[in-house]
Amino acid sequence: MANRMFSKMVVAAAVALTAATGAMAADKSKWPKSLTLATASVGGTYFVYGGVVATLLTEKLGIQVSTQQSQGPVSNLMLVNSGKTELGMTTMGPALHAWNGTQWAKDNGKMRNMRAAFPMYDTPFHFVTLKSSGIKSVADLNGKTVGVGPKAGTCGTYFPMMFDALGLKVTVRYGGASDMGNQLGDGLIDVFAFCAGVPISAFSAIDATKPAQFFTYTGAEIAKLKQAMPELSDSVIPKGTYTSQTEDHKTVGLFNFFMVHKDLPDDLVYELTKAVMENNARMVQGHKAAKETVSANAGANSFLTFHPGAVKYFKEKGVKLNPGAL
Repeated sequence: MANRMFSKMVVAAAVALTAATGAMAADKSKWPKSLTLATASVGGTYFVYGGVVATLLTEKLGIQVSTQQSQGPVSNLMLVNSGKTELGMTTMGPALHAWNGTQWAKDNGKMRNMRAAFPMYDTPFHFVTLKSSGIKSVADLNGKTVGVGPKAGTCGTYFPMMFDALGLKVTVRYGGASDMGNQLGDGLIDVFAFCAGVPISAFSAIDATKPAQFFTYTGAEIAKLKQAMPELSDSVIPKGTYTSQTEDHKTVGLFNFFMVHKDLPDDLVYELTKAVMENNARMVQGHKAAKETVSANAGANSFLTFHPGAVKYFKEKGVKLNPGAL
C-alpha cells in the first residue's frame, strides 16, 4: 500500500512538472526574440550599468538583449513610450513630467505606455572643475560656462532649471559625458555638472589626470531647489568617492528606475525583475551604484505604475509597493 501510494505521488509530481514545463515553454514562445535597452552617452553611469543589465538578462532570459545609446532619461522615456525600444532607464523627475504631460513633456501629452520594473540607484547632482579655475562653490558659477551632459538627459533638463531657481546667469553647454570631460580638460568649459550613479567614470577620469576641485550646494541652496522642484530629494556623495573629494557632499538627487513597455508579457517582466534583483553581487561588480539595486528600494517609486510581472515578483518577496504605483 505504501509503495503504491508513493508511486502515485511520484507520478503526480512528474505530471505536475511536465505541465509546468510545458506551460513555461508556451509562455516563452510568446516572448520577443530580442529586446533593446535604451541607455545614455558614453562616460555616464547609464552606459556602464545598462551594459551590465543587458549581459545579465541575455544570459538569464535566454534571449538577446542589446543596448542603444541615447541622450538619457528624457530620450529613453520617449523611446519606450513609443515602443521603439522595449526597455529603458529613467530618473523619476523626468518620468514624473512624462507621466503627467507637464514641463518638457507638455507638447507630447501624458505618456502612459511605460511601466516600472525595478529600482536602480540614486542620482545625485554634483560638480567638478579644475583647481586652476579658482571655482569653489555653486555661487561662483555666475557668468561661467558649464557643461551639463546631453540636452535630453536628466542633467541637461534639470541643471538649467536649477541655475534659474538660484538666480545664476550661466552659459550652458550640452554633450556626452566623455565629451564634457574632454572640454573641461581643454578649457572649453569652466565646470562639468552632472548627475548619475557614483562614481561617474568621466569624473574619475578627470580626477586621475588633472588636479580637480569637487564642490556642492549649500544648505540654503538645497532648500531653495527643493522648494522649486519638490521631486528632488536629499542625497549625499560620500567623501573619497573621488580621490580629490575630501569630505561628504550634501546635495539633491533623483532615484532611477528601470522601465519596460506595458505590452511586454507578464512572465517575461517577472523573470527580468527576478534576474536583476537576485544577482546583486554581479551587478555591483559591473558598477558600484548597483549596491542600491535592491528590492527594498522599490518603494521609492510613488507614481509610475509597476508592470504586473514586477508586481508579482515583489509581492512574492513581501515587498511593499507604494499604492500610487499600482
